[in-house]
Amino acid sequence: MQKIIFSTTINAPKEKVWEILWNLDAYRKWTTAFAEGSDAKTDNWKEGSKVLFVDQSGNGMVSMVAANKPNEYMSFKHLGEIMDGVEDTTSEKVKVWNGSMENYNLQEDNGVSTLTVDLDIADEYKEMFENMWPTALKNVKELAEGTTRVPITITAAINAPVEKVWNSWTSPAHITQWCQASDDWHAPYADNDVRVGGTFKTTMAAKDGSFSFDFGGEYTEVTTNRSMSYTMADGRKATILFEENNGKTIVTETFDAENQNSLDMQRDGWQAILNNFKKHTESI
Repeated sequence: MQKIIFSTTINAPKEKVWEILWNLDAYRKWTTAFAEGSDAKTDNWKEGSKVLFVDQSGNGMVSMVAANKPNEYMSFKHLGEIMDGVEDTTSEKVKVWNGSMENYNLQEDNGVSTLTVDLDIADEYKEMFENMWPTALKNVKELAEGTTRVPITITAAINAPVEKVWNSWTSPAHITQWCQASDDWHAPYADNDVRVGGTFKTTMAAKDGSFSFDFGGEYTEVTTNRSMSYTMADGRKATILFEENNGKTIVTETFDAENQNSLDMQRDGWQAILNNFKKHTESI
C-alpha cells in the first residue's frame, strides 16, 4: 500500500468547489472519469456514516465518512466491497486494502481554491488511478468554474395516459395553470410552438407584482408523446421524456444547471414545478 497525491487549482471559491464535489448531481458528473453511471449511496455525507461508492450496476466500495469539515476537509475510510448486493468487509481479497484512506483538502486564496486529494492505494491499482484522477480533477475544475454544466434530473409519476400528459405539458392554456414553484407565483402568459425550430415563452411572475421574468427557448427535438429537447435563451439545454407504463406516465426532466443559484435550490425549484404539473394534470 502506498499514498498517491493529486492537486489542482480552481478559479472558484471553496464553497463552490465543495458543492461540486459532494452535491450528488455534480458528483455523478465528475466521477464519470472512473466509470459511467458512478453514484454514491450516502446519508448526506454525515461523519461516521456508511457510504457505498457504486457503478451503474450497483457494484463498488463500502466506505465510511471518517471526517467531514464543510468547505475544508472530507475523509473516507474504505472498508470493503459490494458485489451483487452483498457487502464484503472480511475476505482475504478486501483485506489487502481494508482501512485505506481517501482525503480531500480545500484551501482558498483570493477566490482561487486549491483542491488536494491523497489516497492509499494497492500497488496493482496505482497505474489505473494515476490515469483516472487527473481527468476527475479536470472535471471538478470545469464544473466549479462553470465551463461545463451540471445536469440535474427530476422525475414524477403522473396518474394519466401519455396523450393527456403531453397535452397538459404543451398547451399554453394548461401551462399557465401549473408553471409555478410556489403559491405566491403564477404564470400569466404562455406561448408554445412545439416543433423542431419552434420557440416557447412562459412569463413567470410574483403575484404581488414585485418581480417577473420570461422563461423561453427553442426546440431542437420533438417526438410527440415521447420526448422533447430544447435550448434555453442562455444556451443551457433540457430534455423531457414521457414514458407510459400501466396507465401512468413517468415524466423525466434533465436540465443544465445555471451558475448563480445553488444546485439544491435549482433542483427543488424545478421539482416543485413538476409536482404542480402532476397535481394539475391529474385534476383535469
